[in-house]
Amino acid sequence: MACIYGDIMKIDTTGASEDTARQDKLTIKGVEASKKLAEIDLARMEKYKSIITKVGRARKMDTAVIAAIISRETRAGNLLKNGWDTTGNGFGLMQVDKTQKHTPVGAWDSEEHITQATDILISFIKEIKFPQWTLEQRFKGGIAAYNKGVSRVTDQYENVDAKTSHHDYSNDVVARAQWFRSKGF
Repeated sequence: MACIYGDIMKIDTTGASEDTARQDKLTIKGVEASKKLAEIDLARMEKYKSIITKVGRARKMDTAVIAAIISRETRAGNLLKNGWDTTGNGFGLMQVDKTQKHTPVGAWDSEEHITQATDILISFIKEIKFPQWTLEQRFKGGIAAYNKGVSRVTDQYENVDAKTSHHDYSNDVVARAQWFRSKGF
């Protein structure tokens, strides 16, 4: 299945920031930290692989990107209580945020939820319209927008994560996705 939004393996990435790596008390940062965080989540992620694959195929979205967002957002469900984050605003594996005018659908770990969240990601990718950006840069910009919204993504590609959580969201997700790709996602 080809992802129509770009090739995740062609996207440059600096990986996880020190703050993101600190979640698991890692003393490394960057791509190596992102890979390690994804590796820690792999066993839990395997439970969702068939749903991720089905949604990815249906939506022409890279399954490794879906897995990477699940890893970043909820550590493959490990950070959730009854399907919700600690604030009670983010729902499900991919954290559909009810404060952003989204009404979560399905169970927190369901195909319906992953489809809804993937559709939200796709809508953000399509909204990134900086004409000087390549297909892959717009893909990465859409991933950044998934975290904080399109209005928070700067048209300066080198600063794509300037307003994302820990200033590394898309870089971390891309690095995790590249790792998940190597594991069959």
